[in-house]
Amino acid sequence: MVEPLWTLTAAQIEKTRVAEFMRRQVARGVAAATYNDLYRWSISDREAFWEAVWDFCGVVGERGTRTLVDGERMPGAHWFPEAQLNFAENLLRRCDDEPAIVFRREDGLRRQLTFRELRQDVGRLQAAFRAAGLRPGDRVAAILPNIPEAVAAVLAVASLGGIWSSCSPDFGASGVLDRFGQIEPKFLLAADGYLYRGTRFDSLEKLAAIQAGLPMVERTVVVPYTADRPALHGLRNAVSWRDFAGDDTAPELEFARFPFDQPLYILFSSGTTGKPKCIVHGAGGTLLQHLKEHQLHCDLGSTDRLFYFTTLGWMMWNWLVTGLASGTTLALFDGNPFHPGPEALWDMVAGEKVTVFGTSAKFIDASKKAGLEPGRSHDLSRLRAMLSTGSPLVAESFDWVYDSVKRDLHLASISGGTDIVSCFVLGCPVLPVYRGEIQCRGLGMKVEVFDEQGTSVVGQPGELVCTAAFPAMPVGFWNDPDGARYRSAYFERFPGTWHHGDWMQLTERGGAVIYGRSDATLNPGGVRIGTAEIYRQVEQLEEVEESVVVGQDTGDGDQRVVLFVKLRAAVDLTDSLCRRIRARIRENASPRHVPAVIAQVVDIPRTRSGKISEIAVRDVLHGRPVKNSEALANPEALEHFRHLKEPSRGANTR
Repeated sequence: MVEPLWTLTAAQIEKTRVAEFMRRQVARGVAAATYNDLYRWSISDREAFWEAVWDFCGVVGERGTRTLVDGERMPGAHWFPEAQLNFAENLLRRCDDEPAIVFRREDGLRRQLTFRELRQDVGRLQAAFRAAGLRPGDRVAAILPNIPEAVAAVLAVASLGGIWSSCSPDFGASGVLDRFGQIEPKFLLAADGYLYRGTRFDSLEKLAAIQAGLPMVERTVVVPYTADRPALHGLRNAVSWRDFAGDDTAPELEFARFPFDQPLYILFSSGTTGKPKCIVHGAGGTLLQHLKEHQLHCDLGSTDRLFYFTTLGWMMWNWLVTGLASGTTLALFDGNPFHPGPEALWDMVAGEKVTVFGTSAKFIDASKKAGLEPGRSHDLSRLRAMLSTGSPLVAESFDWVYDSVKRDLHLASISGGTDIVSCFVLGCPVLPVYRGEIQCRGLGMKVEVFDEQGTSVVGQPGELVCTAAFPAMPVGFWNDPDGARYRSAYFERFPGTWHHGDWMQLTERGGAVIYGRSDATLNPGGVRIGTAEIYRQVEQLEEVEESVVVGQDTGDGDQRVVLFVKLRAAVDLTDSLCRRIRARIRENASPRHVPAVIAQVVDIPRTRSGKISEIAVRDVLHGRPVKNSEALANPEALEHFRHLKEPSRGANTR
């Protein structure tokens, strides 16, 4: 019998919010004595479940008498069609002198904002945006670091029914225009520059180029982030943050109520296969889904401090911000997570007494390879949960967390995406944590795994699907009036079912294992293999810093596995190391997983949110153009892969 790595005691479980939620449902006659019971009820009686979430989490607004219309249609279902609410009002309920935001920059700069001060800042911005002509449905685009001003601005925009869209300041001008040019914003928010790895980068020249490509922008507001008084004379209709928001007494906030599906965010797909998709998310669905995940899956409350290492170009920033709706303090960090040293984020966790720390699987692996033992070097007594996403968290990383961070820790690997601005599978504090396994499917999310024929399977890999509508489904895509692009993105493969594009397996005990993106799976000899199965083996070797593996067509209808490795400084790819890599993969995965070619590269291309871009590498190998290299944080890395265009020109062929 497999033993769990962590579990709460019965007494501890009773104190969790999800246990209290279960007790309330049992009192109403629902059979919900265990999490699995609760999950089955949440997908079999979706209307009652989401009504219960609304009530339990105390959503501010009018719910209306109808919960779900056309619930069997996907797409086409409508949740809470009579509801009226204001997203910002729900996030600004708390008003006291406890910290709402604690912020640190990589150079040590620290700021703090109380809940009362945050409300005041939002009040000033709300008045400024209203006076400048912001109306419901207007788009506000932001190119900002992860700073308190960004949180205040998104809440001010949402309070007026505006639509927020953002990216991080390291995006190039063409990458910004590929995104914001599609949504035609009325307002543009930007910082004068940003810091990264000890270097200051000026953004004003790039901002002028972006303005030129966005003639519809009526007002540009510049945050002085790296200079006290940035020169704005080269910008059109630009005003400093201080002059725009003012510092007078904050007017009283006003919260107009909007429909449940009022557009709140426009998020963008990574864009590595073409121009980014503009995904529109509604205020009600985003709020309700995040409240469920924060309170029932993460046990967040008013005594917690939530820190997710993210930028404004990743949906985890939107997820983080909604923590305010649970009265939680947000911890923000801006800069390089390994500057001035590899312990930077652990310093933040310890110094700010973070209780829930979210990061990427890659960061956990990098901390392990840097030899860190944060549980011994830092005071992590307040830390009770650690979240990981961005890529599959391998079993060995579970081991490192429990050996080197903390044994009494809820480690939750989570997975979802920009498409739903939330999760399909994630953690829950009342369930045990098993090595290498995501704990559970999200409440209210009818997640299944389909084989190639569209049959639901357990215990074997297949396509992650969701077979019933849920509130956090996108309102639609921008500039997609008949919904054709939206339907094509998610509902063509299995009509009437959400096809997410992850290659996943459900376990007999209700957990999940994700093997990577299904469009990046390998297919040697006609057998589909998840890339995570190879990464797990290769990246345990001390010499390997990271890797990318792709399938290369051989011209005879078959495919060979090609592995690229980025090695640690002063390490070369020798025949001996190639043999060790192949032996480890063969022994711990299977002979089919063994790469036909192993090659060394100096860098590996990543998206702006830090995910390895296997598709871009595959396109280069096959001589196809990478449709949108601006979506990559380091597009120059692609040059290292061009020498393997033809199958016959590989090195280290087995």
